[in-house]
Amino acid sequence: MKHSLAVKVLVTVVLVSVLTPLASAQATRTWVSGVGDDANPCSRTAPCKTFAGAISKTAAGGVINVLDPGGFGALTITKSITISSDSILAGVLVSGTNGIVVAAGSSDVVILRGLSFDGIGSGLDGVFYQSGAMLVIENCSFEGFIQNNIEASLTTNGNLSVKNVSITGGSTGVRVGATGGTLAVSLKDLSVKFTAAGVVSTWGFTQMSNSIISQNTNWGVIAEAGTISVESSVLSNNTTAVQAQPGATVRLSNTDIVDNGTGIAAGGGTVASAGNNRNAGNGTAGSPNASVPVQ
Repeated sequence: MKHSLAVKVLVTVVLVSVLTPLASAQATRTWVSGVGDDANPCSRTAPCKTFAGAISKTAAGGVINVLDPGGFGALTITKSITISSDSILAGVLVSGTNGIVVAAGSSDVVILRGLSFDGIGSGLDGVFYQSGAMLVIENCSFEGFIQNNIEASLTTNGNLSVKNVSITGGSTGVRVGATGGTLAVSLKDLSVKFTAAGVVSTWGFTQMSNSIISQNTNWGVIAEAGTISVESSVLSNNTTAVQAQPGATVRLSNTDIVDNGTGIAAGGGTVASAGNNRNAGNGTAGSPNASVPVQ
């Protein structure tokens, strides 16, 4: 009997000693550095080398901070996490693949802040949002991607918030799509240049404000489905500034549509104006098909 009790006590001690380090392995705040090592615990004094190395050591809902400049690699995110860099070059440099894929849970929130995405001419998507309650992209830049710089392609509910983001080149600046659920998108202080299409919607409701969509070779803004609302923005020097396909809607308010090949194209959908927009200098001005004209 005493022997049996001693064995039980020994087993308990062993389990506690094994499980305690496992339970404490993930920190709420971790760090990466250009001279770090993924074998490190990702602490401030012993940072990791890549985002992929750090996320496995960061608890759900935690924060990965950038300690000093570096290129921190591609990443797939499957839980709530914040990746943040303050005034430090935090590169996501990829070739032939996506930069960051967000495939999180239905209640997860992912925040990407202060990152520099570079596809070096062969990267696919900069950020590919597949699932998760909300994705926030702030103070980031994108260049060198051949597909979509930011793409939302969901099968259920989602929210995408993009603020103070600069995009250069690629097939599409921001592509919004889903096959089910409700998708709400907020684009604020966005700059998109030299893409084939600046902002494309195929689902849901997209609100864009205080943005500049310029010098894109096909469209500045096109709603293939769903609704795009454009407010206090500039659409300039695009081949076509605005187009709505059958069943889709683009709403314009306090927006300059200037110096485009075509200002407003007849795509079969509805382009509605609040009557306070400027439509000037376009090769073909075009006009909305709602009752309130562009001024």
